[in-house]
Amino acid sequence: MHLVLAALLWLACSCAYAQANAQADAAPLQFRSASEQARFHGLAAELRCVMCQNQSLADSNALIALSLRREVLDLMRAGRTDRQIKDFLVSRYGEFVLYKPRVAASTWLLWLGPGALLLVGAGVVAKLLRRRKPAPATPDDDAQEW
Repeated sequence: MHLVLAALLWLACSCAYAQANAQADAAPLQFRSASEQARFHGLAAELRCVMCQNQSLADSNALIALSLRREVLDLMRAGRTDRQIKDFLVSRYGEFVLYKPRVAASTWLLWLGPGALLLVGAGVVAKLLRRRKPAPATPDDDAQEW
């Protein structure tokens, strides 16, 4: 009985995997004009792949990146502006999808954090340098030979 259930589970998973791979159409995107292609590449370079650590949507080979590139092109063709496309993707995936997140209350730490960390580090170094005791002064002894 357990063997039959395991076989059915394996069959269901393998069918779902095959269907997911079949849905990912790896054919290159076809652009209607050079201006559409330039706009698409500019927009894809500003967006981050939601699965990859630090790759743009244009650079990623992940299946979700392929899907998002197609979706971005479809949104462009539907007449959406770059701002509307970014807003749509931010509503689905959060600010992470933008390479340059907007300055907002939720992203202040992201924008101001590195500078604050640098100031704190400089303060710690300055405090450590002030605590250092100066080296004892050696008297000038001209009579001493080295």
